Formats: sequence, C-alpha cells, structure tokens
Amino acid sequence: MSKNTHPLPVRLPVASAPPGGSLAAPGGQVIAPIEQQREVVTFLSRAESHGRSGDTVERIATHCSIVFLVGDRALKLKRAIAFADLDYSSAERRQAACRAELALNRRTAPRLYLAVRSVNRAADGTLTFDGPGPAIDWVVVMRRCRQADLFDHLAEIGQLTSAMLRGVAEEIARLHALAEIRPAHGGRAGLLTAIEDNHQLLLSYDRIFAQAEVEALYQLSCTSLQALAPLLEERRRSGHVRRGHGDLRLANICLFEGRPTLFDCIEFSEEIACADVLHDVAFLLMDLGQRGLPELAAEVLARYLALADERAGLPALPLFISIRAATRAYAHAEATARQSTAEAAARRKSEAHAHFALALAIVRGPAPPFVNRLIAASRRGNARAARGPA
Repeated sequence: MSKNTHPLPVRLPVASAPPGGSLAAPGGQVIAPIEQQREVVTFLSRAESHGRSGDTVERIATHCSIVFLVGDRALKLKRAIAFADLDYSSAERRQAACRAELALNRRTAPRLYLAVRSVNRAADGTLTFDGPGPAIDWVVVMRRCRQADLFDHLAEIGQLTSAMLRGVAEEIARLHALAEIRPAHGGRAGLLTAIEDNHQLLLSYDRIFAQAEVEALYQLSCTSLQALAPLLEERRRSGHVRRGHGDLRLANICLFEGRPTLFDCIEFSEEIACADVLHDVAFLLMDLGQRGLPELAAEVLARYLALADERAGLPALPLFISIRAATRAYAHAEATARQSTAEAAARRKSEAHAHFALALAIVRGPAPPFVNRLIAASRRGNARAARGPA
C-alpha cells in the first residue's frame, strides 16, 4: 500500500499482520482476532481470495472492524462483538449492519461505498466470495482514499480552508434536507439519555476525571436541559429531529474527487444517529473549536444556517456542543489504557482532559470564546458564507 492511500473509515496505516495473527490498530494498539472469525480473517488476508495473486493484503483493525486493503479496494469486516449500543455478535446481525452501513453512507458517499459481499463456505469446506454455500460472514466493499485527503489530517497540517468547510456545510445541509424525520427520538428525552450515558461512562474513569467535576457536569447539563426542554420538544414535534450522520467529526470527512465527502456515519444505533440536526452539526463545530479553528467553525455554521432554517434552535447549541465534547472526553479516556506506549497514553489522557474541560466550561460558564463567537456570528448572519464561494 502506498503511504498516501487510506481505507475508509480507518485513520492510520500500520504494518500488516500474518494471517490469523494479532492486528495492529491505530495508535499502536494490538487487537486479537475474534476466534469465531479467525478463518474468515485468514481468507480475507490472502491476495488470492481477491483475485490478485502476488499482491500484498494489508490489514488495519479498529475495535469494531478489521479493514483489508488490496489494490484500490478496502473491505471492512465487522468484528463479532456486542456492546450496549452495538451488536455484531452473529453473522445475521453483521449482514444487517453491513447493508445498513452501505445504504446510509451512500446518502453522502455513493462512489466510496460500493457493495456488500458475502463470505461463503463451499461444499469442499473452502471459503469464497458470494458463493453458493452458506454465508458465514459479510464485508462492506469500499474505494480507498488518500490519507492526505482526510480532514483531520488536513487540520493537523494547517491545510483546511474556508472553501472546504463551506462545502462541508453544504453537504450536511443536503443530508439533513433528505434525511428521514424521526420524532420518536431526540427532544428532551433524547438529550437526557445522552447526558446520563456520558455521566455513567465518565464516572468509570475516576483515575482521569475528578468525580466532583463529573457530577458538576451532570447537574449543570441537566439544569440547562430543563431550561431548554420546551424548545427541544417543539423542534422534535416539528421535524427537526432526523436520521443524520451521528459522528460528524473531521476524521469522518474527506476530499474525494475534489469534493468534501461525509463518510462513516453511525449505522448501528438509531438512538445515537437520530437527533436534532443542530446536535448533529455540533460535533463538527466542537471538533473545529477544540482544534483551535474557531473561524472555520463559524464558517460552517453560517453557511449551514444560510441553507437550513435552523436559527430558532440556536439557544440549544451550547448544550449540544458540551454533550459532544463530553462524549469525546470519554472516548479518549477509554482509549488511554489500550495504548502501546506511555507517550501515546499521555496524549490520549491530555485530549480527554481538554474535551472534558470544554464540556464543563460551556455549562458552568463563562462559555469558551469560540462558542460565544459562533452564536454571535450566526445571529448577525454571514453574507459572504450565504453567497458561497465566488
């Protein structure tokens, strides 16, 4: 694999593992294959299985998937795992998840997400793709994308531009305009569930987060939620809760064929993916602000509001951003223990602290300057963003 190519949705290329061996994950973590999938992993690790004898198949693992890189394709195998919000424990569930991933991501990335293929057992016991025997597992087939075109990488090297982010805002607005309305989700109850989930998860990392501060975040978030409940319920009833992306971070946006492209949306949980559209946008705004890019966050919001009639929901935006920051704080804390070096663990811990501090500052006050700047800019309107690029 060229160092400039990248599978979707995995972040960083690593050395391939021998068939059936341990899998290197982003950040130097090591993940063993699920035993019941070891035969499938070995099959997918062979170039001959893909009709590319002599080529190298590289593998990258996340905690939910294993991606196999061969030629200009990336094949994503879901790991046989189950959590509270995710269940890939059976082949049937993995098939359903693969088909959902394909359908949902084709809303924004139809040329990246190509197909779902089955891995079948032939009469002689060997494995093959899409064969006549019983299907024992399933993969999502994608095009590979250059790592240099991922927006988190572009942010790290200072190459994100206003034009790129306005394009992202336009893609988000287009997605939300077409997305299914889901009034059974969101509203006060949906936000309370997110707050309570964050609270319980953050409490489980008492070696990273001060428990008194976690309790303060919870209480202040609930107070803010109570004040916003009428607005949130009105928005839920009037069609502003939709089946959006669910994970709109820079890591899940790339330039493909010269256009900003959203990928790797949440397919495994309606509860997570069905939310107020401004809550969906808030993930990206939080990510940009936390990376020290408040001007680009303001560009995104201004352009989005120029295309979507969502200004009435702005009073809830600070709480949405706080909840997204708290979710990322937990994600970084959870990853700390899995790092292979002390330096990597320290970086994760620092990110956990920074995201938690942002979440708490927003609800405790005064809000960080970038949050106030977002609200002020959106209320003034932004004629330049509304016109779009010249």
